[in-house]
Amino acid sequence: MTKPAVLFDDFIAPPCFEDISIIYQDDAILLINKPSGLLSLSGKNPLNKDSVHFRLVQDFPEALLVHRLDFGTSGIMLVARSKEVVKALNHQFSNRQVSKTYTAILHGHVKHDVGEIDLPIAKGEFPRQKICFESGKQAHSEFEVIERLGDRTKVSFRPLTGRTHQLRIHSFAFGHPILGCDLYGTAQSQALSNRLMLHASRLVFKHPVSGQLMTFESDSPF
Repeated sequence: MTKPAVLFDDFIAPPCFEDISIIYQDDAILLINKPSGLLSLSGKNPLNKDSVHFRLVQDFPEALLVHRLDFGTSGIMLVARSKEVVKALNHQFSNRQVSKTYTAILHGHVKHDVGEIDLPIAKGEFPRQKICFESGKQAHSEFEVIERLGDRTKVSFRPLTGRTHQLRIHSFAFGHPILGCDLYGTAQSQALSNRLMLHASRLVFKHPVSGQLMTFESDSPF
C-alpha cells in the first residue's frame, strides 16, 4: 500500500522585532495586537520557534489561541486563559457568532462601493488554497470601499465564513489581489508592498463568562 505524500513547509520566518501589545485582559481572556511578520503558532522547524503563542506563554502560561492570523496579517487576536474558556469561544466561532472586520489595500481600482464575493474554497497545492465549485466549501465575504488611491483601493472586509486564506484568495479571484500577498497576486501587486496589506481591525463577540457583548478595535497601520 502506497503511503500518501507528506508535505513539509520549508518557509523560515525572518526575525520579527515588533512587540505584541495587549489591548485588554481579564481572568478569562486576552485581546492582543499581532504585528505583521509573526507566526501565530510556532512551526515544526525549530527556526520558526518565535510566535504569538510562544511569546504569550512566557507571561501567561495558560494562554490558548482561539483563532489564528496569517503570518503577514496584523491586528486583533483573541486568546483564552483556560480550557473551559477556549471551548466556549470556539463554539461562538464555529456557530458564526463572532463578527470580524479587516482593513486591506487592494491592487487596482475597485469599481463598486460595496459588494459580496461568494466563491467556494478548497485545498490547493500546498500551501495554497483554490476556488473550486466541485469540492470547495462555501466561502462568503463582504467588502466596502473606504478610499480609492489611484492604482489601489482601501477596503473594509467582513468575512462571513472563516476559510483558510479566504480574504486573500477572494480578493485575487475578483481581480484585485491584496498588496504584498505572496501566494495570491501578481508580480506587480507583490512588489507594491513589503508586507501583506491586511489588518484585523475589529472583533465583536460575547464574553465567555459574563455573556456581555464585547467590541474591540485596532487602528490599521496603513
